[in-house]
This record gives sequence, structure tokens and C-alpha cells, in this order.
Amino acid sequence: MAGTGLPSFRKASAVDEVHILWMTAGLSCDGDSVSMTAATQPSIEDVLLGTIPGLPKVHLHNPFLAYEVGEEFMEWFYKAERGELDPFVVVFEGSVPNENNKEEGYWAAFGTDRKTGQPITTCEWIDRLVHHAWAVVAAGTCACFGGMHAMLGNPTGAMGLNDYLGKGWRSRCELPVINVPGCPVKPDNIMETLLAVLFHIAGLTETISLDSLGRPTWLFSMMAREGCSRTGFNEHADFATSFNSRKCLAKQGCWGSVVNCNVSKRGWMGGIGGCPSVGGICIGCTMPGFPDRFMPFMETPMGGKLVSELLPPQGLRLRAVRMIANAEVNVEPTWRRPDIT
Repeated sequence: MAGTGLPSFRKASAVDEVHILWMTAGLSCDGDSVSMTAATQPSIEDVLLGTIPGLPKVHLHNPFLAYEVGEEFMEWFYKAERGELDPFVVVFEGSVPNENNKEEGYWAAFGTDRKTGQPITTCEWIDRLVHHAWAVVAAGTCACFGGMHAMLGNPTGAMGLNDYLGKGWRSRCELPVINVPGCPVKPDNIMETLLAVLFHIAGLTETISLDSLGRPTWLFSMMAREGCSRTGFNEHADFATSFNSRKCLAKQGCWGSVVNCNVSKRGWMGGIGGCPSVGGICIGCTMPGFPDRFMPFMETPMGGKLVSELLPPQGLRLRAVRMIANAEVNVEPTWRRPDIT
């Protein structure tokens, strides 16, 4: 990293401990912190208790899970700012407000300045920490792309972390902001991403593969439709006419055919759950355009309209072929049945 003005990497053997500074001071409902506690592959307990071979000792500083309070908790962030924590990872939750679009006050803050007694804005903490961090992870759609707080007409000027830092920003690992969207983020998605970051910092894996939006490619390369249990009904144009149905929900407003999300394939927790799996439509909560480009949620999206108009003729033929094939194979061969002569 010569010429960048940043410290060079230490050898993997020297990385004995890693600190995760999890900031919940963005504009947020804190649902991503709650969601993270439901992860199982891996669980937060597995990471913190050292049950995963090869991982350095991990210290998590999350205001909802920490036993320290007040200045005792804030001290870890001051240490990171002073360069006394090395290495550390920043996980940011919530959208970033624009503190320059008003004459007075602030939108979001985290802690109190010890000298002035005034709140330290969230934006100031971002500026203090991210340039020292080995990696920066945006947890949830608000942190990734602005989310709910960045809807058209909002007074805060909310934006995603990558928009705040700039497209060319890179961490000490030479990685952009790692975006793990979801409203909230899927439990295993965020923990698996953190695990990949920790393995990379320890020198055990290569750099993390990200798509053009900074999302881990192995988590967000598939559409929700591709893992959905209702896809078979979609293929032969058998659409649900109400939510009390196990059929395809395209006509009920489901955006699963165009949304990058793995919850229909992987489930929500322990392989169970996920919006379409439990009868809910996909509203595109993992996407950069959420929520504005997916509203109103209950209206049939363009993809659903095209599917419902183009598939019926093909769907009827496909259904007939399947019924014929089923009739041929859904019986025992005659030579197994002595009652048939």
C-alpha cells in the first residue's frame, strides 16, 4: 500500500484480536442489531466465543449488547479514533443524515464531546473512524442505500454510507463499503459477511467478492424467484387470487422476479421463513430503489403484469404436459402387480 499514506498490513499471525465497532447511531429502527442475534450460520455466540477455527479473538461493541454503559462504552470508539485499536471493523446501521441542510441543530448523534459538552454527530464519528478501519460494513438497506429515511421529500437528506463517503472510498483492506442490504438485514447474511471479513483480516482467505453495488456476490447474485417454492405455479401461470393461497403471488404485488435476495432459498432463521415462504409478497427491501420504486406495495408490478399476460397460453400447455406425464409415472409397472394378468 505504498504511496497511499495508510499503514501496511500486518502478518496474519500478528492479528490476535479484532474489534467490531457497531454503530447504531444512523437513522434507523435498530432492527438490524436485533436481526443479527437470530443468526445461526454462524451465530454471534460462535464468533465471540471462539468456536470457529482460525478466527482471532473478536470483541463486539454494540450499544444494545454491551454490558458497558455511558463513557465506559464510548471509550472503545475514542481508542479507535486515537489509533489504539488495530485492527478494527466498523459496522454501520441506519442511513446517514445530511447535517449541512439546516441552519441549526442536528439529525443524529452518538455520545457527548468531552470538551464542549455538545453531542457528537453521527457524521463526525464516521469521519473519525472509517479511515482507520480495516473494513466497513453497511448493515441493512438504510445503511446501504438510504432506505426508508431517504424517501422522496424527507427533510433529513438521508443517504447510504457509500453515498456519504463517495464511490471511490476504500478501507485499509482496499475494499469499498461492504453492503449487506435487507429491511432488516437477513441474520445469516450479515454474520456470514462478517465472518468472511474476519477471515480476510486474519490472512486466511482472499479478498471478498463484491458486485457492482458492493454486495457479497455469493449472497446477492440470485433473484428471490429462483429459490421461491411458488415458482412452479408461476411457470404454468397459476396465480393466487388472494393471500390465502400457496400459488404464485405475482398478481398480488410480489416483486420476487426482479429482486436480488436469497431469503426465499435460504429462509430467515435456521432455513425456515422468508417473505414468500410464509405468504408475504416481496416488496424489494434489499434493492437500492427501496421503497420509492416499489410503491404502492400491493399493486401488481410491471414484471407481474407481463408474466400474467404472457404466460397463460404457455402455462396451460405446460400444465397439460405435466398432467399427462404425471398420469404415466404415477402408477406401478404392471409386472409388479400379480393381480393384473
